[in-house]
Amino acid sequence: MASLLRTKNFLFIETETSDFDWWKEIDESEQWQQGIFYTLCASYALVSMIALVQLFRIQFRVPEYGWTTQKVFHLMNFIVNGLRAILFGLYKSVFHIKSKALEIVLLDLPGLLFFSTYTLLVLFWAEIYHQARSLPIDKLRPAYYIINGLVYFTQISIWISIRLSQSPITIEVAKLFFSVVSFFAALGFLIYGGRLFFLLRRFPIESRGRQKKLNEVGFVTGVCCTCFLIRCLVVALSALDKDADLDVLNHPIINLSYYMLVEIIPSILVLFILRKLPPRRVSDNYQPIN
Repeated sequence: MASLLRTKNFLFIETETSDFDWWKEIDESEQWQQGIFYTLCASYALVSMIALVQLFRIQFRVPEYGWTTQKVFHLMNFIVNGLRAILFGLYKSVFHIKSKALEIVLLDLPGLLFFSTYTLLVLFWAEIYHQARSLPIDKLRPAYYIINGLVYFTQISIWISIRLSQSPITIEVAKLFFSVVSFFAALGFLIYGGRLFFLLRRFPIESRGRQKKLNEVGFVTGVCCTCFLIRCLVVALSALDKDADLDVLNHPIINLSYYMLVEIIPSILVLFILRKLPPRRVSDNYQPIN
């Protein structure tokens, strides 16, 4: 009876081990790596083109407004996703760079730009909320620049430390810092997205466009808050567990899942939700018919 149990246990362990063989085969297969990284490249290129097309549509609609927050948001989306597409298109060269510091810079820089791009929405919502509550807004935009400046300064300092020290601890610090930044981005969306959502809910039901704006703010807040929280958790995990490392060639499944969940799908959803063009400007020479 004991031998039978031992046999069952052995068979159970063997089956349990074999369940993950497909994962290892994919991770070690050059064909799978090529297919997954080129899929990421194509996906980012698609999102980049969508943002560029939307930017041109807005520019042709209201060329006289200059660089509004909406235009800058779509331009930065084009740059971030275009840069990711180039990096994943050249994935072999990127992951085989001899300088670990340079590799980390190339992989982390689009993430920082993604942070700056989507915190623009937080700034935009904060300005709307403050205006609606008759609060001063003159300090909001400088605060956005200062926060982003501090984030970039700290990240560049960490990159320099990685280059000089070549210590694994500095790499872990870089990942944990990025995890903290992502957490505060999610918190910003939760605070100002939530405030604006409840402010809109207090508007009269018959107010024009109320329900549409409610849905827009609610969905974008949910999408962005979720993607930054996932990034926060996954990056923190990758700093503590080498098996969850994102910055390596032989983890294509993790890379596919991660970038789809935290950048590609959220970007597509947000661009779709915010697809509405601004109203045309009425000419000064136009005289309405009474």
